[in-house]
Amino acid sequence: MSQRQIEIFSAGCAACSDTIELVHSMVCGSCSVEVLDMHDAEVAARARDLGIRSVPAVVVDGKVADCCASRAVDEGTLRAAGVGQPTT
Repeated sequence: MSQRQIEIFSAGCAACSDTIELVHSMVCGSCSVEVLDMHDAEVAARARDLGIRSVPAVVVDGKVADCCASRAVDEGTLRAAGVGQPTT
């Protein structure tokens, strides 16, 4: 079974902390979560490559979650992206 790769791009703000908590509350055994610090130049460059313009942002399996592209992180959209759902 493969793992779903979840990346959370964070600047350490309260909204970022809320998003980190939300994602951690949703994950399952098939999820691998990594919190990335936007203060790191390499992380910021990766965010730019992905089209991330603001944080917090969640990337699931290399794709920016729809909720983060539209600027509102929410559980329903994250679940639709696969967070908390086992991989097959």
